[in-house]
Amino acid sequence: MKIKLEKKNYSEVEKIISYKNKTPKKQHVFWRFLMKTLSAKDLKDCNFTYEFKDMDKLGKDEPCLFLMNHSSFTDLEIFSTLFSDRQFHIVMTLDGFVGKEWLMRSIGCIPARKFITDTPLVKDIFYCLRDLKSSVLMYPEASYSFDGTATALPSSVGKCLKLFNVPVVMITTEGAFQRDPLYNGLRKRDVEVKATVKYLLSAKDIREKSIKELNEILNHEFTFDHWRWQKENDIKINEPFRAEGLERVLYKCPVCGKEKGMHSKGAEITCSHCDASWTLDESGVLVSSTDLADKSSSSEYDFSYVSDWYRWERDTVRKEITEGKYYVDIPVDIVVVKDTKAAYQVGSGRLSHSTAGFSLIGTGSCEGLTYDQSTKQSYSLYADYYWYEIGDMVSIGDMSTQYYCFPKDKSINVAKMRLAAEEMYKLNIPKRHSDSSEGAEVSIGT
Repeated sequence: MKIKLEKKNYSEVEKIISYKNKTPKKQHVFWRFLMKTLSAKDLKDCNFTYEFKDMDKLGKDEPCLFLMNHSSFTDLEIFSTLFSDRQFHIVMTLDGFVGKEWLMRSIGCIPARKFITDTPLVKDIFYCLRDLKSSVLMYPEASYSFDGTATALPSSVGKCLKLFNVPVVMITTEGAFQRDPLYNGLRKRDVEVKATVKYLLSAKDIREKSIKELNEILNHEFTFDHWRWQKENDIKINEPFRAEGLERVLYKCPVCGKEKGMHSKGAEITCSHCDASWTLDESGVLVSSTDLADKSSSSEYDFSYVSDWYRWERDTVRKEITEGKYYVDIPVDIVVVKDTKAAYQVGSGRLSHSTAGFSLIGTGSCEGLTYDQSTKQSYSLYADYYWYEIGDMVSIGDMSTQYYCFPKDKSINVAKMRLAAEEMYKLNIPKRHSDSSEGAEVSIGT
């Protein structure tokens, strides 16, 4: 999938009026039929199956909030098929509207700015539930999983459940990540996919529980490890390219501790610094050619799983931050999204990231562009691989403007920057904040 791009000087883009949310449109049955029809082949190819639990508790036309874990585009195909008989709206990132706003609004999409306090989004969801009597699908993780485990949820989700006061239905997929992982260049593999649809909370349950209790329930539901699931269920993936792109996730070698040296080909990932290598076997286990037993860094982690390796990387990033060693200052290409007419290529700049947050300064045709973002502004970071077939990027910004930054040095790892942003937020926000009813960060979308 591509996005409509236009080249403009930043001075021109600066004058563009920022997008303002419009009242959501009532979804026509034709669009639900079309989405189901277009999804049929893909779901047939993955031998899709599903299971409903306690769904008889939900009225036929009763609006509800659907929450779904986010692994790949298959998620939307699953939902569109299972609930084609029910009016629904979908929370989608604003860049998905670029060049096709009319279509997205007709389908029933609601624009969201990822990892940004987004009050208009909350109002739009409330309008859909209360006025249009439509259900709403949200992906609370707000991004595809990088490592096959759940990404952080905003602490405000529990507060939103209180505000919406409608039943909550949880949709959990198995196999969707293995079939189409983001790191692997979105190349589909021959894996069966299943969805479990569970009536999770009634409106009465939501009224009776505290925000903290609701968040605890959601965090439990969004606890999973797709790699261990694959091994435990003896799921075999024999595509020869299955490890390609893993260096986007596994960017640091646990043997020599160096970065910018991990490379993958076929089913193997190798460190060019020390020649340590691993083979991703058909069960999703990393088989090492190097003995890690004597490495102190490996004592708490099982590097035969991508998820544990990624957890080790997170912990090492946190250590860098606390020791004052984390700092990024890189040249980037910049794309700006302000409206839905186009994404604007405005030129180059420098992006820095430290414990003070992000700082973006434009150069050349971007002269005059300056943007700073505090570490306290967001609990996570919008980072993506091969964004709209352009490249790996990180996005920062506010409700008026989003800046998509593409490192010119392709060895710069955007996953590390996301880990660092999440760990800095944790270090800077008192724990009591996450358990309180205060705070309104809402970032839920696809």
